[in-house]
Amino acid sequence: MLTLFHHPFCPHSRFVRLVLEELGLATRLVEERVWDRREEFLMLNPAGTTPVLVEEGMPPVPGAAIIAEYLDETRGAKLPQPRLMPRDPGPRIEVRRLMSWFNDKFFAEVSGPLTTERFYKRHMPVATGGGSPDKPIGLVHFAVAAARSGKIVHREQRYGDIGRAQVRQASVLHALTMLQELADGEDTPN
Repeated sequence: MLTLFHHPFCPHSRFVRLVLEELGLATRLVEERVWDRREEFLMLNPAGTTPVLVEEGMPPVPGAAIIAEYLDETRGAKLPQPRLMPRDPGPRIEVRRLMSWFNDKFFAEVSGPLTTERFYKRHMPVATGGGSPDKPIGLVHFAVAAARSGKIVHREQRYGDIGRAQVRQASVLHALTMLQELADGEDTPN
């Protein structure tokens, strides 16, 4: 059985959970709080980041893109069409571009700061950067508009669709945190 070390609010972990669900793979989920820097987890992934996929007899597979490629290589060929990763090289390049956009650029500019400021910091010790949010997150609306444009996402790309679902989830998370802040009497982020 596969084991996924993840965090529920980690966008990269969310991407991998969506992929695993699309593939119909039974997976044991282990929540990892990366800010705790557990020795056992660091042995699996010295970078200390989630997600990490573990399968018996194989080395740990770290990172969303590497996990997606691994799952395609080990499970994708056995699936009927449409696979999450196309068979032909040209479309594969486009899928990799989309995965990079969502998992790298979108993470760096939107979902990473959003999850860090609105979720992780509330659970992290102050000594490791925890505490209340200290910067407003207002880029989600731009990202949603950009993802809806035909220039970023092509409908026939399955991994691209999963990345697009992440944009929608990030915008919902942003809206929920704003509502929670209003209920708690905090100022609304810009």
